Amino acid sequence: MSTPSSTSTPAKASPSPHPADRLLEAIEQVGAPACVGLDPVLERLPSVVDPDATPVHRIKTFSLAVLEAIAGRVPAVKPQSACFERYGAAGVAALACVVERARELGLVVVLDAKRGDIGISASHYATAAADLGADWTTVNGYFGPEGFDPFRHGRGAFVLVRTSNPDGGRLQSLRLADGRSVAEAMGGIVAEAGDASIGRHGYSDLGAVVGATHPEDAARLRAAMPRQILLVPGFGAQGGGAEDVRPLFDRNGRGVLVTASRSVIYAFDSDGAGWSEQVADAADALRSTLGAIADAAAEGGGP
Repeated sequence: MSTPSSTSTPAKASPSPHPADRLLEAIEQVGAPACVGLDPVLERLPSVVDPDATPVHRIKTFSLAVLEAIAGRVPAVKPQSACFERYGAAGVAALACVVERARELGLVVVLDAKRGDIGISASHYATAAADLGADWTTVNGYFGPEGFDPFRHGRGAFVLVRTSNPDGGRLQSLRLADGRSVAEAMGGIVAEAGDASIGRHGYSDLGAVVGATHPEDAARLRAAMPRQILLVPGFGAQGGGAEDVRPLFDRNGRGVLVTASRSVIYAFDSDGAGWSEQVADAADALRSTLGAIADAAAEGGGP
């Protein structure tokens, strides 16, 4: 993917109606499938960020500054809802401000909430995510389609298939009678359900979470979900690298959104006034790295 010559906030064009198309076009505009995970933890904030304010206000101020630093450098941001929800109503209000500002800056918003429940409860969660302004939401697929279908309807959902945490394999790697892993079976469910809504770029509004920390599963899961955009955590601080994520791209170097959190938002080596410039530099580095991986995947023909 080519890298844009400017890091200014992208001009707002008429958005494509399909969430997968919107996301893929945002990736193309920036030149890399990069997403910054926004996981603000009070103890790790720069000391210069509103030191005398309440914890939730400090987290909001930090998050808004991160958005300004990464806008135009990456196409998407992934706020971790738990980091805000822990502060109750004030935290949820702060999250709403962060999502609103992200959208104003032209960033695609993936709400990392990992919601999961039966149909009627899922519809309530989905309405909340939509009212918040999320373009995509991460969801737990183990209730089946009734648990994730409500999150679509003009927006997108990323279903947990193969997560990046070490303990996930205790369930997701188990083999079924037909030889597939639990993760591959979940991928099949996602692929089948996702066929109901395919955008003009060939991808569904139903994506999948596939961690970069399990490269041994990458090619099989991509083959099982050819029309799913794969949200890929675990890159950077968790240990995932270029060779781990490359098999997840399609033959055109597309179909992936790679997330990095700590390696970007905590990239500063000093908590002084220049911390946000270092975050911006880290976002630039992430874009450059992932753009090169996407280009290499396209040149190699992909899986």
